[in-house]
Parts: sequence; C-alpha cells; structure tokens
Amino acid sequence: MRCPYCGHEDTQVRDSRPTEDDTAIRRRRVCPHCNGRFTTFERVQLRELTVVKRSGRRERFDREKLARSVATALRKRVDEPDTVDALVSRVVRGLEKVDTDIPTEYIGEMVMNELKRIDDVAYVRFASVYRNFREAKDFESVLDELAADRPSGAPVKPRRPE
Repeated sequence: MRCPYCGHEDTQVRDSRPTEDDTAIRRRRVCPHCNGRFTTFERVQLRELTVVKRSGRRERFDREKLARSVATALRKRVDEPDTVDALVSRVVRGLEKVDTDIPTEYIGEMVMNELKRIDDVAYVRFASVYRNFREAKDFESVLDELAADRPSGAPVKPRRPE
C-alpha cells in the first residue's frame, strides 16, 4: 500500500480489526519513511458491477457515489455515520447476488426500500431526486404510500436500523 503522504511504496500494518457490521477489515497503517499514519478498509468484492443508465449508457458501479446520495438523504436525520455504510453494504451485497449489469432503477428501488425502514423523511428526500419530482402531487403520492405502509398510530420518527 502506497503512503498517501510521501508516496513511499512499503507501508506497515499496525492494527487490523473487522468493522462493526463485519463487512470490511479496518487496517491502521504507518509509513516507515515519513511516519505518516492512515487507515484503509478492505472489503469483499464478489464481482465487478456495471450500472446501466436510463439512457442505455454503462458505467462502473461507484460505491462512494451511492454512499454520498444516501448520506445526503439521511443528513440531519439519523446521526450515525455507520448507518450509511451498513445500508450501502446491504445494497451492494444484494446487487452482487443479482447480476453484473444493474439498471439504475433497480438500485434506486433497493435504496428506497432500505431508507423506508430507517427514516421516512430520508425516504421522501431520496425519492424526490430518484423519481425526479416536478410537482407537489408527486410528494403527496409518496406520502400516501408511506401512510398506507404504516400501522395506524405508528410514530413518524427516525427508526434505528435492524
């Protein structure tokens, strides 16, 4: 692993441990050349995923891009940074089980299903961008969908992921 500070090609692992959700290995590293310390994460990748856009264009799946969009939806709602990583990990595992060429619609629906379990407001935020809302009635339809899924009298507050 190359040092991000000085570019030295030989760094040493000082500590390794699994992440809280056991989906990655966290490694603390040190560079013997400049004494720089940094952390890397090692994840299992079952296969290379390709995203098929609505236009038909193909691009390599970008986990970080997905994490940014989920973090934006959850911003100021769920205060746990691990929630985003756990959600993205579940989505990626689900995608890897399906195929190597994944339509954006399928990814969006998977994310929306995960967000619906965690927080209603984050779900609506993500849906508004994913489904390209243009009018207030678009929001009404999603809110009606949420109301239909919720038992009568159930609270409308952030829920902890399972």
